[in-house]
Amino acid sequence: MAQSNTKNLSVLDQPQVLRYLFHPRFEDSLRQTRNNRADIMIPVDEGIQVGASFHFVKNDAPVILFFHGNGEIVSDYDDFGCLYNDIGINFLVVDYRGYGRSTGSPSVTSMMKDCLRIFDFVLAYMSTMKLTGPLCVMGRSLGSASAIELCATRANDFKCLMIESGFAWAAPLLQKLGINPQIIGFKEELGFENIDKIKTFSKPFLLIHAQFDHIIPFSDGQALFDACASSDKTLLEIKGANHNDIFMRGMGQYLEHIKKICL
Repeated sequence: MAQSNTKNLSVLDQPQVLRYLFHPRFEDSLRQTRNNRADIMIPVDEGIQVGASFHFVKNDAPVILFFHGNGEIVSDYDDFGCLYNDIGINFLVVDYRGYGRSTGSPSVTSMMKDCLRIFDFVLAYMSTMKLTGPLCVMGRSLGSASAIELCATRANDFKCLMIESGFAWAAPLLQKLGINPQIIGFKEELGFENIDKIKTFSKPFLLIHAQFDHIIPFSDGQALFDACASSDKTLLEIKGANHNDIFMRGMGQYLEHIKKICL
């Protein structure tokens, strides 16, 4: 099994990388409250908490733990949470350090450590709240790294994995963001190793990717899909979509596939 990514990731924590990789912003103070949404703070380190929102429909429904993209925050998913609730799924979306209501500053090292602490918190939260449905893990774009880290380290504790617009290799993504991997001394074995980690995963797997993704090419999604060891896996290509309009262009089939794998 791939090892937990507790190795030194400092090559990706250089300032010239972080300013392109993360785009944190604060949550709008005028955000509306909702009866079926609990806004949670998850402790991930001493004095550091990350914000999360739990969109609840019922106790025995599946729970999706969702890691979002680098330019998004939890409150962006308020309407998505309602859509998931409408198909009978509880939806728990989490931020990174420095995003939304979270404290601290984002880094690759903290992101990869925090996802493990977040996962353990969610298991405890489900127990406390008597949530009896299965736990499912999902990551979008940058969040695919957190989700795939969990598939390599916590696979026994959740039902299925869903990756939307995920990347197989970090170097091409860094180049797309305007970072020269050679100049910063980056090699794939020093990074996320998504393609290697997913080889260990044998539970149900759903890969969703846009046909014309202009940030993370469809070939990355195909590579992750091909590498996954699961015999129960599905590749959903959203025709005509790019990285940022994938959900709107493919909403019907997107939610249909999510419902099928989670329920």
